[in-house]
Amino acid sequence: MLKNIYLKYKEIINYLFFGGLTTLVNFITYFIFSRLFGIDEVISNAIAWVCAVLFAYITNKLFVFESKTKSKKETTKELASFFLFRIISGILCDQGTFALMIKVFHINDIISKIVTQILVIVVNYIFSKFIIFRKAK
Repeated sequence: MLKNIYLKYKEIINYLFFGGLTTLVNFITYFIFSRLFGIDEVISNAIAWVCAVLFAYITNKLFVFESKTKSKKETTKELASFFLFRIISGILCDQGTFALMIKVFHINDIISKIVTQILVIVVNYIFSKFIIFRKAK
């Protein structure tokens, strides 16, 4: 029964699982740069974002959307598309919202990270499912 549920919702379950791991990569990287190295929160957030996007591309391609690009050109286009849409969501949802929350509204940085990461996961799923890894008809 659990196997049937998993198979029916495999893509969403895998996306949430790897999205959670991507968020963990983001948080750990953020913590290392902001707390251990004492780098500004917004700069640390940008570094964490780059690391998380690299991790997300690999896991989304292989395990979530099971993309099977056939040529170097297709892979390059897919990778460029992935990064373009992650830049859009990174600027608007992650970096922009995070900076606004901590610099303007003075909300705790960890609470701000949690809020922005939830927003980022939802927006990135939409981009990935319907644009980047869209299955050919």
